[in-house]
Amino acid sequence: MASMLPTRTVRTFACSACRTFVCPSTVGSASLLSRRALSTSTEQTPVDNADKPRWSYTPPRAKAPFSLRLNNKREYPVNSNPEVLDQFYIRMLGNDGDKLLSEEIKWLAVTHKSFDQGRRGFNDRLAFLGKRIVQLQASLALVQNPGNTKTTATPDSFHRVPFSHPALDGLNNLSPETKDFLTNKLKLAELARKYEMEKVLRWSPRRPGNLASSGIDLVLAHTLYAVVGAISVEKGGHVSNKVARERILEPLGFNVTA
Repeated sequence: MASMLPTRTVRTFACSACRTFVCPSTVGSASLLSRRALSTSTEQTPVDNADKPRWSYTPPRAKAPFSLRLNNKREYPVNSNPEVLDQFYIRMLGNDGDKLLSEEIKWLAVTHKSFDQGRRGFNDRLAFLGKRIVQLQASLALVQNPGNTKTTATPDSFHRVPFSHPALDGLNNLSPETKDFLTNKLKLAELARKYEMEKVLRWSPRRPGNLASSGIDLVLAHTLYAVVGAISVEKGGHVSNKVARERILEPLGFNVTA
């Protein structure tokens, strides 16, 4: 017990001596505050973007002061001309197709989430809605028109005749395999190319020199659905169903009826 007293005395003296010195953390925090003050003093003055449309610029608060990428990849050129966009909608939707949608949603429908890191909005929700509409109209076309795919009944060894009705003749066509075969992404991408969608598509491919490996077919099919979804949002289901039947399913070979 007596041997421990000198040790405690030394510790008490050392702790009291430490209190007389400045804590290193306070010095570090002071220098950090000075660095922050210097960094904020060099910030650029905000630019007024009130008169610019939403699709034409990146929101200032969504920008970082510098890029975290060591090797910035080359920017992929995309369309920014409203006249070129209007010509696409005329090709796809017919006469006055450029007047069917508002200016903001026309750009949103052709903007993929890879473009500008999604900071100007993207078309995922529109594509989700448009795909549901196209798939529904494809199912109705298959059910209402048995001639879309030919099926033969398997002969019965007991000569039994199954129940048949004209309203049930198209049920054999209504299968996921048949619908996916007729509306797969390759066929939709080919149709989008006929409408020259690549000229107005806003996206950032992973490999600008090889669009096929970057998923151009999937992005084109995705954007085609987004256009139908945009029409549904602004013009309602009747118009979007008509566009899905006449501008997508009928060129793909479906025998559609109104």
